[in-house]
Amino acid sequence: MNNFTLSTFLTSNLQVDETTISLIVDHCKTKTIGQGDYLLRQGEYCKHSFFVETGLLRQYSIDAKGKEHILHFAPESWILTDRESVYFNQPSNYFIQALEPTRVALIDEQFIEQLSEKVPSFIDFNNKLLHNHIRHLQNRINQLLSATAEERYLDFIKMYPDILLRVPQIMVASYLGITPESLSRIRKELAYKNFKK
Repeated sequence: MNNFTLSTFLTSNLQVDETTISLIVDHCKTKTIGQGDYLLRQGEYCKHSFFVETGLLRQYSIDAKGKEHILHFAPESWILTDRESVYFNQPSNYFIQALEPTRVALIDEQFIEQLSEKVPSFIDFNNKLLHNHIRHLQNRINQLLSATAEERYLDFIKMYPDILLRVPQIMVASYLGITPESLSRIRKELAYKNFKK
């Protein structure tokens, strides 16, 4: 696992010196939570976006039958939030939980404004992050509607190459929208295909 700070992330993506970034990031709070702890629970108001410096988060909902549906995993250097709650001041429909001991930088609107003012190139970069997030959500919806379970699993491996080693199979199945038994079958079939090559 990497120790990738928010400051490192910004300086590696923006053409700006570390001192300028550090002055802004120093005002950004960090929070460390234990495995199994929550940054957000359903019904609460989300006030921040969470940049994962170390650890792993998941965002999920629970339906009326008590079944979990995982929307995202967020390993190091990923940003996770409930946009509807943050930007439209709505109670959240989601839980955000640490799957490992995790440290996050808490990003709020004031931080975004300060960074945009001091580092104008951040505005374009932030727009690209937002559009990339929308693109991934569109692809995910399309996959859930039309891709086979095997195709969804192979795409999951590309998107999250190290997550399989860090989360239980039941959570991977929840993300893919299939049963753990189906996931187990898919993995056996893929292993057999690769063995025959």
